[in-house]
Amino acid sequence: MTEQSRARFRTEARAEHPDPVLLCLLAAAEHSPAPDPDDPSDPPTLEALLAACEAAFERHAAAVRQAVAERAPAGPEETAALLAAVLGGRERFHGRQSDYRRLESSLLPEVLRRRRGLPITLSLVWTAVARRAGLTVHGVALPGHFIVAVGGPGGEEEYVFADPFHGGRLLDLDDVAALVGRTGHRFTTELLTPAQPLDIVHRVLGNIRAWAADRPEHARTQLWATELALLLPRHPAQLRLERAELLVRTGDFLAGSAEMDAYAEILDAFDPDTASRVRLDARAARHRLN
Repeated sequence: MTEQSRARFRTEARAEHPDPVLLCLLAAAEHSPAPDPDDPSDPPTLEALLAACEAAFERHAAAVRQAVAERAPAGPEETAALLAAVLGGRERFHGRQSDYRRLESSLLPEVLRRRRGLPITLSLVWTAVARRAGLTVHGVALPGHFIVAVGGPGGEEEYVFADPFHGGRLLDLDDVAALVGRTGHRFTTELLTPAQPLDIVHRVLGNIRAWAADRPEHARTQLWATELALLLPRHPAQLRLERAELLVRTGDFLAGSAEMDAYAEILDAFDPDTASRVRLDARAARHRLN
């Protein structure tokens, strides 16, 4: 599944209009959960996984469409309240502080199954369901806390803000500024621009990498998240060194040391001291083969 999902991930990441929901589903296919003793069947194929997630999105979208038909929301605030009532209320999508300590909170299929997640993955659920229901919703990548902007039923330019992590609680600008202020950043209206698809995916993968980095026994999880981030058209060069170090940590000393040497060549032109340190690490990795 990994080879197949990575090929599709690379293709979708370079599409003219990449779909962050599909990319996050493909990323989640990299994770191999522990076998369920109550379910001895083989893990689902990639296509089965995608089909199951699409069916879940469509079920939630059908519930939203029914609510729209019954209530006929007149503007963005009523539309946001309707989505909160359906997704945050009836369908119980929300988050808790403990969800930050769970890898499943960053894996979109698990978020659909558990109906719990991080602000960014819950926001992806909202945008995916809203799109299928014919509503206008986009993500807003505030520092430290992802939210959504909801337009009216006719796609009006006016938007209101909602927090899927807290069940779709409606937010005014003071609420949004307070969320930003808690992270030590200064609020500006520029922060309210729609999040770009690949930036969303990079942020989700960054959350996975950060989760695994705090848990050395999950180095392989950090490795696949780093390798997927490297498949995105734009990524920090530092990720190449992170991948090299993870290869060494997971026992692939030759590949890791070769990656370190290649990265050191890039550093030679502007940071020779760091390049020398990276080459020393590469040499130490090769010595571990003895």
